[in-house]
Order: sequence, then C-alpha cells, then structure tokens
Amino acid sequence: MTDLSAFPADFAWGTATAAYQIEGATQTDGRGPSIWDTFARKPGAIHDGSTGDVAVDHYHRYPEDVRIMSELGMNAYRFSIAWSRVLPTGTGPINPAGVDFYRRLSEDLLRHGITPFVTLYHWDLPQPLEDRGGWLERDTAYRFADYAATVQGALGDLVKHWITLNEPWCSSFVGYAAGDHAPGLTLGSRSARAAHHLLLGHGLAIDALRADPEASLGITLNLYSVQPASDSPADRDAARRIDGLHNRMFLDPVLTGQYPADVLTDLGEEEWFAANPPEDLAQIARPLDFLGINYYSRHTVAAQAPVGGSPTAAHRETGRVYPGSEHLWKVDTGGPRTHMGPICPEGLLDVLELANGMAPHLDLYITENGAPFDDTVEPDGTIQDLGRIDYFERHVDACAEAIARGIPLRGYFVWSLMDNFEWAWGYSRRFGLVYVDFATQARTIKASGHWFRSFLEPPATQAT
Repeated sequence: MTDLSAFPADFAWGTATAAYQIEGATQTDGRGPSIWDTFARKPGAIHDGSTGDVAVDHYHRYPEDVRIMSELGMNAYRFSIAWSRVLPTGTGPINPAGVDFYRRLSEDLLRHGITPFVTLYHWDLPQPLEDRGGWLERDTAYRFADYAATVQGALGDLVKHWITLNEPWCSSFVGYAAGDHAPGLTLGSRSARAAHHLLLGHGLAIDALRADPEASLGITLNLYSVQPASDSPADRDAARRIDGLHNRMFLDPVLTGQYPADVLTDLGEEEWFAANPPEDLAQIARPLDFLGINYYSRHTVAAQAPVGGSPTAAHRETGRVYPGSEHLWKVDTGGPRTHMGPICPEGLLDVLELANGMAPHLDLYITENGAPFDDTVEPDGTIQDLGRIDYFERHVDACAEAIARGIPLRGYFVWSLMDNFEWAWGYSRRFGLVYVDFATQARTIKASGHWFRSFLEPPATQAT
C-alpha cells in the first residue's frame, strides 16, 4: 500500500457531496423548487419511494459535518450550490438567506483549514427553467452563465476553486434520454442537444468566472475505461460507440473544440449540430485551469449478448442511454464488484492517461471515487466496511502510480463524505465514509473513515 509520501505536500485530499443529496431543507429560507424536487415525487421514479426533502439535513447540521471532515484529516471539500437556493426561479433577484448559508459553510471550512471546491451545477436545475424547456433550450446556457457570475460575486472572496458542471453526460443522456434522472424524459438522440447547451453554458460560465483573476476553473466529467469484450470487429465497434458517447462527446469539445464526427453520425444529429453558430465550439473550449474526473468503474462491452446471457438492468440501460445502440451489452468479466459495478482501479489509470494525452499540461483532479456496499452496524456500534477500505487502498495506489508516471494529478476526492440520497436509488445505496442513521440523523465514522484519517496523519503524529 502506498503511503502519503508518494503525493505532493500540496495535494488536495477531500470528500465530495451534492446539494440535493445532503442539504434537505428544500422549502426553507426561500429556496425554490428544482427538477429533482419534481422528479422525486413521480411514482416509481425513486427506487425506495423517497425524496431529498430532508436528506441528511446538512443545511442545519453543517457545523458537525465540517468538524467530521477536519477530524478525518481532509484539507479540501467539494460541494455544490443549489441554484434554486440562490436564485429561486433560476433568474431574477438573489435570495440572501441562500447565499448566507453558503457563506457560513465556506467560512467554517476555511476556519478548519479546508479549501472549498464549489460545483455550480450538480443536476438540480430550477424547475421554472425546466418549464421553459430546460437544457433543450439554448437560453438556459445563458441563464447558467448569469447564475455563475451571481454566485462568484457573492462567494468569490471565500471560494477560489470553481467547477462549472458535474457530469454533463448524466444531465443530458440519463435525464433526457434514459429518463432515469430528472427531468425524466426519453427523447432519444434529441438528448444530445441538451449536452450541447450544457457545454455551451460551461464555456459561457468560464468567461464569467474569469472576472476573478485568482479563480481556478474547471469542469468535471465522468470518464470510463472502455474495453471491447473481444477483438472482433463488432465488439471493437461497440467499444468505439460507448467510448464515443461516454468520453469523447465531452472531452473532445472541451479540450479540442470539436465534436467527434462519428458520434454525431451514430446519433443522426449532424444536421442539428451543424446549424449551431460556429463560434459555439470556441466558447465551449475556453482554457481551463484543471479537469475534474469522476471515476468509478470500467465498461467491458460487446455487440451482442453472451451465450446464455439475459438482459440485466445494466444492459437495458445501455439501449436507453445510448440512442441507436440498443443491442450493445455490458459484459460481466467476473471480477470483484461493488453493488453498482466492477472494481477496476487500473481503469482509473486509463482515464488519467486519456485526459493527460489530450491535454498534457492541464492539472487533473479525481473529483469523485467511491464504492457502495451494504454497511452493517455491529453490536458495538462500529461499521466495519472492509471492502470499501480495500477499494480505496487500490485506487489511491493507482493515483500514486499516475503521479509516478508524470501525470499532473493534483487531488483526490472521496465519494462521499457521508451516506445520502443517492439519486434514483434513494437511500438504498451507501457510499459514505460516515454512516448516517436516516431516522435520527446520527453520524458515525465508518472503518473506512478511520482508515483515511490514519493514512492522512503525518508520520510524526502516528508515532506519538
């Protein structure tokens, strides 16, 4: 196992969360409704029928949560702003109470020596903007840039690290094609138009945020190592399609100013994309200070079902999320798994190499990495999540290897600080370093949290 000496002294070690998943207080202090408030109330939309109305009550309990972060030894915290808490209708007058919450949170973090990394958009579009067409409408990109400028104006004296979007792949394809996330639409290839407007909003927001010359700006993409199940031409083409829509559809325009032509052809959306103003691509490719990468697992894909196979939920998802690719299959390679996918730390190296190969001088952060397991409270009150510890050990080793290879990796953020509302899974999946009793909101640091605290302790501290 790698030790802390393999990492630079200024390496960011943090945890990551998202507003709708932890804050609760959805109707408190002037917060407006978001698409997730609406979606969570649709019958059958959430696995356990729950909502984020209370979540883990971070809105009221943030001082305890910041204290826990400090106790764990973290020096950074990635959290998101609820757009509708700051601008209740998505535009118009600012909500002072919403801004005050994020100021108090940021000030408390800084008092504990924890650097705030703020994500401006983690999937919770204000419902009034969705009512006007959401991310399918070009105007939403301009409203996002306005919002970015508003938040920086309110918090820029405290926050210097800004992430525009979290996982625009999910916002566009899972929200507008698969229907599994808010707003719950199934529009097929038209969902790619939402992807373009999200990326345009990102580029416009980058320009707005450059008003602060000290700001460090980036975007977070969820990247996958994609491997064909065999060397057959059909399986290689399946991998090309999945890599194209998952990775290249977002990496290419952000880093090179071009969409991958093969992906637009697969989607049948060449004409729509060609009709957009040509300057859109230059706007999307505005220079960045860093790229955030969310990594969880690897995709091994095939062009047809394995012998004796049956269409699992993951396979059906492939057809819904990837328009025109209904017959592609994700293959179970038989290795160790979390409750949501295979464990492949070597894939983390793959995606770091991919991003570094496209932009060799761009700083990289792992902005999410984590594992869901069934956590059991032992009779003595402890949570011995040893599988999660093994997962983190192997992925931290991969980070150390990336640095040894010369990749400019600057930080690693665990998903997540604590158990929370896991989107369409509700409260049925636990990722946290901290166990939350959802009935009482009591927090208990798991064995994985204690492992991280031990890993991050300076050697002199460990010896005493």
